[in-house]
Amino acid sequence: MIEQILSFFSYFAAACVLLALFVLLYVHITPYREFALIRSGNLSACLALLGAVAGFSLPDMLLWALLAMAAQALVYLLIDRILPDIPRGIGEGVPAHGALLGGLSVCVGLINAACITY
Repeated sequence: MIEQILSFFSYFAAACVLLALFVLLYVHITPYREFALIRSGNLSACLALLGAVAGFSLPDMLLWALLAMAAQALVYLLIDRILPDIPRGIGEGVPAHGALLGGLSVCVGLINAACITY
């Protein structure tokens, strides 16, 4: 039983570190300051960040975490290229823009999880 508890805590600690690294990466590739916007009540920025975090968190650990990071960054970069008004809308607090980016991030996370399920 102690071995399983130790395994859980080591897995949990690794997941928390990887999640923090992902958030740092994500907030650096977007043109807006998510945390400042969220502090000021911007729902759109919150939805977009939560969707990306949820999409990242769904896949298995360690090896797949890097793949999930790349996939989530790619989603943002593709949306930015295809719908260039989305980042501006998030910065301006348009909930539909945040919901779209967040929802797409969750969908990519689900696809990641489905592709790596064994």
